[in-house]
Amino acid sequence: MRLRKYNKSLGILSLIAGTLLLSGCDSALLNPKGQIALEQRSLILTAFGLMMIVVIPAVLMAIVFAWKYREGNTNAKYSPNWSHSNKVEAVVWTVPVLIIVFLGILTWKSTHALEPSKPLASDVKPIEIDVVALDWKWLFIYPEQGIASVNQIAFPANTPVNFKITSNSVMNSFFIPTLGSQIYAMAGMQTKLHLIANEPGTFDGMSSNFSGKGFSGMKFKAIATANDAEFQQWVEKAKQSPNTLTTMDDFEKIAAPSENHPVEFFSTANPGLFKQVIGKFMTGHEKMDMSGHEGMDMSEASHAGSEE
Repeated sequence: MRLRKYNKSLGILSLIAGTLLLSGCDSALLNPKGQIALEQRSLILTAFGLMMIVVIPAVLMAIVFAWKYREGNTNAKYSPNWSHSNKVEAVVWTVPVLIIVFLGILTWKSTHALEPSKPLASDVKPIEIDVVALDWKWLFIYPEQGIASVNQIAFPANTPVNFKITSNSVMNSFFIPTLGSQIYAMAGMQTKLHLIANEPGTFDGMSSNFSGKGFSGMKFKAIATANDAEFQQWVEKAKQSPNTLTTMDDFEKIAAPSENHPVEFFSTANPGLFKQVIGKFMTGHEKMDMSGHEGMDMSEASHAGSEE
């Protein structure tokens, strides 16, 4: 009777645990919509599967041993003097070492293949978007289209998107989970991220690095249009806005701290504004350096800072 009650409780707990585990199967990281995210999911699942080679046998053996050597089993072999087995030692050490070696090689290759600053190979001309992290919203500048937006971006599906990213204040992290890698945004520095959407859709974007009281509302929408014509319609919609972003005074107004900021468009945007935002945090020597370059990436900015 007690055993039946125990089995019923175990069954209920297993059902609850299974429900909780399966509820995460539709998470953004496991439901990729871009090539980078697909490769990252493959990496996650491969690493998980390799680790299960150790975890599953260990869990099963714990259950089997507990059952076999229970107090009521008088037929179990009793070996009080057993202390060593070359076969057991070989399995216990060889399997984990092989898994670690394989994971090391896999990580080395994937780290270089999925390097965020590495441009994506494509015959299609990429879309250029400059990203500035503000308190607590995202400013997106389209230097080629001459427009800007807050908390919304658009680009055609199957078209590479080249992001240049910086921050106007504290560190943030730019992240579109269904499309791939996150990358940090830091004041006075430029980071790069290259993504692509494999299908049309609207994807959630966010800051994955805590940046103050308005952090929870620092979200945006990334719209992958079905074709170039739909993207141009979005551009034309932005150009209908009465707002402009041509001077640093305009920028400072939009950069003022705000929470849960609505989507906003700017019909005209200064293509050099991104570089000017980075320049705010540069010393005189570094500003001279930037005058002849597109902008400083993270390693260049760190090197310039150490020289000072």
